Amino acid sequence: MTDETGKPEFWETAFEEKQEMWGFEPAKSAVATKDFFVEKGVKNLLIPGIGYGRNAQIFKDSGMTVTGIEISKTAIEMARKHYGTDMVIHHGSVTDMPFDAKKYDGVFCYALIHLLDTHEREKLIQDCYNQLEDNGYMVFTVISKEAPTYGQGTLVSKDRYEIFAGAQLFFYDTESIHAEFGKAGLFEISEIQENQPFFLIKCKKEAGQL
Repeated sequence: MTDETGKPEFWETAFEEKQEMWGFEPAKSAVATKDFFVEKGVKNLLIPGIGYGRNAQIFKDSGMTVTGIEISKTAIEMARKHYGTDMVIHHGSVTDMPFDAKKYDGVFCYALIHLLDTHEREKLIQDCYNQLEDNGYMVFTVISKEAPTYGQGTLVSKDRYEIFAGAQLFFYDTESIHAEFGKAGLFEISEIQENQPFFLIKCKKEAGQL
């Protein structure tokens, strides 16, 4: 979880206090997506919620140009320290996308969208889709209702819980994935085990689609 609760200070404090809280190994989702993007010939990649870059380097190592978006200045500074200064990282919330007018042939969004409310999730999916080239791909990873934390904390709205102060999570199932991603070129849903059960969601922007 790298971005967004609508509270920038939450993530600024988290990165200041916990620094490289997820280590340097890329998530399983990033490894799987890298292989998929290589297969599809993706060259220019946007990563909303890039954090300190642990999931970015594997794409750079495969020859992709990576652009990031990150709400925490501390996380951006850490990314520069660990992974160099050649990567464009826009400072701000993904809810304020777009940050540039570029089109990308790939978007990878890891464990971020489930931290947003209904309107913000809808906007993020549309904003990412709008920045895709024709025949481009976007991959999202989201937390599943199979996670042991589902139903814990304070119920905020349907399937959305405040697990601890500042962090509200929306837990997905296949029905909600189809509801939210169905108009954005959704073509594959798979399960993947990170620190919690996740879904890996793949979408494609067919040529000519708005």
